[in-house]
Amino acid sequence: MKKQVYIAYTGGTIGMKKTSKGYAPVYGYLEQQMALMPEFRDPAMPDYTIHEYVPLLDSSNMTPDNWLEIAQDIAANYDKYDGFIVLHGTDTMTYTASALPFMLHGLGKPVIITGSQIPLCNVRNDARENLITALMIASGFFIPEVCLYFGTKLLRGCRSVKVSADGFNAFASPNFPPLGTAGVGIEISKDLILKPAPGTKALVVQKFSEPMVGTLRLFPGIPAEIVSNMLQAPLKGLVLGTYGVGNGPQDKRFIAALKEASDRGVVIVNCTQCLQGRVSMGDYVTGSALAKAGVISGFDMTTEAALAKLFYLFSAGYSPEGVKREMQKNLRGELTLP
Repeated sequence: MKKQVYIAYTGGTIGMKKTSKGYAPVYGYLEQQMALMPEFRDPAMPDYTIHEYVPLLDSSNMTPDNWLEIAQDIAANYDKYDGFIVLHGTDTMTYTASALPFMLHGLGKPVIITGSQIPLCNVRNDARENLITALMIASGFFIPEVCLYFGTKLLRGCRSVKVSADGFNAFASPNFPPLGTAGVGIEISKDLILKPAPGTKALVVQKFSEPMVGTLRLFPGIPAEIVSNMLQAPLKGLVLGTYGVGNGPQDKRFIAALKEASDRGVVIVNCTQCLQGRVSMGDYVTGSALAKAGVISGFDMTTEAALAKLFYLFSAGYSPEGVKREMQKNLRGELTLP
């Protein structure tokens, strides 16, 4: 029997139609385009079902409620399909790719997030290759995790970052190798694939019910008042984008604002602004000062992954100390421990 793949079409460029006012999502148009293309009916391709979301979203409008809708959609159809594809706009694709691993507990099938920079309806586009290869990966390989496929590379979702606004190779995984590459053939690095949790029998969705987390990127001369205001209640967790290997200014008011918030129970996670590398707060005085103020290391996590992890841990009911402890663990392949 042919494999069955469920396509959750949330919106984005891939299914847009050219109108007099520019490209816009049109209901039913993506399915019409795919039906006209013989490659999607090739015997080598799986059967697929498209579920079109209402409304179709520009990914800039995505919220944690939309992440939950996607997770629940996958869970509701989990037993009927061999693999899942999430079609998504590129702007916030890595946020969704980082959130879903923490929402989908007990995942034992592939969930491949993809999209395109140019709509499928254009003669020249990247949508066709991304969609065809995502369908083949979702139906042909045992990859029990959330991945992002784009521009010939299969990436772990919670390791992915967007690196180009308009290039076909728009995404990268700076601190972890690709899970696979698509060239003449599709090559999967099986030794990198996560194994399902032992004893897992059902897919369970964890709702992100605690939204009071955020991010703040440092810049030279950042006023301590901005930092202090950002850290006020009801904020519970903050991803702090620091310099280099996790450094920040030694301004006494800045450090005091961090310490006061940390003492109140705000969890502050140190993630480097650099595209590649890891936080090591003991290398410089400017890093160790953050550690003394109660800031914890985000190691080599992306900002998106650290934010999603904070959403997950606070929503799961962990205390601030419990969140700090769990943030230092590798839960979904999101970080490399020292």
